[in-house]
Amino acid sequence: MKAIGYYQPLPIENPESLQDIVLPEPVPGEHDLLVEVRAIAVNPVDTKVRRGATPKPGEARVPGWDAAGVVRSVGSQVTLFKPGDRVWYAGDLNRPGSYSERHLVDERIAGHMPVSLDFAHAAALPLTTITAWELLFDRLRVQDADPAQNSSVLVIGAAGGVGSILVQLARQLTGLTVIGTASRPETSDWVRGLGAHHVIDHGKPIAAELKRAGLGEVSYAISLTHTNMHFAQIVEALAPQGKVALIDDPEPIDVRLLKRKSASLHWELMFTRSMFQTADMKRQHDLLGRVAALIDAGTLKTTFSEHFGTINAKNLQRAHALIESNKARGKIVLEGF
Repeated sequence: MKAIGYYQPLPIENPESLQDIVLPEPVPGEHDLLVEVRAIAVNPVDTKVRRGATPKPGEARVPGWDAAGVVRSVGSQVTLFKPGDRVWYAGDLNRPGSYSERHLVDERIAGHMPVSLDFAHAAALPLTTITAWELLFDRLRVQDADPAQNSSVLVIGAAGGVGSILVQLARQLTGLTVIGTASRPETSDWVRGLGAHHVIDHGKPIAAELKRAGLGEVSYAISLTHTNMHFAQIVEALAPQGKVALIDDPEPIDVRLLKRKSASLHWELMFTRSMFQTADMKRQHDLLGRVAALIDAGTLKTTFSEHFGTINAKNLQRAHALIESNKARGKIVLEGF
């Protein structure tokens, strides 16, 4: 089958950084779905793996962790899906990725696609949606927030893939005042269009920007990018006993700054459940089902932004380059082989 992979970590400008390759057909395990991949989306984790994970000598590594497609066969213990089902998922960091014609995924981390979306628009969502959902409801537990307290959430880097769905989830499913950050007019407009009550410029001191906008300290702060550059400002902007969550891999940050405010720090990695085969892995299947219903009801919308053509090495190199430029808005999608 056709696939796109790499044999050694290389800069994206190198023509061998991603290559068109041919691999054997995968065989489903007990809980696996064999999926015919119709569309994929590109995430920052794809570029991090390509730059930093060295395959075994002579073996190619296939990146990619967002996919939408059709189930072609199932493992002996599968109960949630059948051949012919349209599925979407974000995969498992410990397994081969979705840059391939056929792909294996554990049924417990896959969901039935929204009926109102095509494959390209569905592929834009799984990884970022799971990340955003787990940030809000599993890590920060905002469902426990007292709506009478007029709580607010600050989303730093709100125009990116995770931010684009997180803003929608916070606006539609919580009573929080949603404050997004963006640094360019087009990304500011994008974040407002997703439902943010306010948008401030993270290119300027965040605490000062909040004051300029007439906003007080925030109950929750979610940093999606460049946390080390903003951390002191995040702490300054945070209300006493507030909560901070992050997803990036920052240079060292001084967590002692949180002590004076008795603030807590939470990390989110959506691969944790599949990586450690946790007892609650199926929560990702369940949340994808709930999000599909919210999309079909018109409550949430896809974060699809740009279509980069068919799934091949050349187009994926362009997509990785845009992700690495930190200028991407929403999600980049490729479709078909």
